[in-house]
Amino acid sequence: MKCVAVVDDDPRLRELIRDELIDEGVEAVVCSDGEALLELLDQRQIDLILLDLMMPKMDGMTCLQRLNEHFNVVPVVVVTAFNEDDKRSEAKALGARDYILKPDLFELLPELLERYL
Repeated sequence: MKCVAVVDDDPRLRELIRDELIDEGVEAVVCSDGEALLELLDQRQIDLILLDLMMPKMDGMTCLQRLNEHFNVVPVVVVTAFNEDDKRSEAKALGARDYILKPDLFELLPELLERYL
């Protein structure tokens, strides 16, 4: 079964996304920040990462840099509330495959799973 990591500091949103992924027939694991994600990637296979930008300890952009250095084969979709062209450009330059606004995630999730899994 394919596994998606949900990385967001909002526990309610993490669980909502996790539940939706399970409903889509995908295994889901959750992390509260980029550091937790990097630790998880050392322990198990992840097939897709849904990554928030604004998080404590390690923000999404720093996490993207680290992923690019060590785990660049795992596709990353940034899921954020920030609809800013400079953030979108920076995320894409750091290796994000897609940049989705949080309000659009649940509508786009089936398409994202089909595209990246």
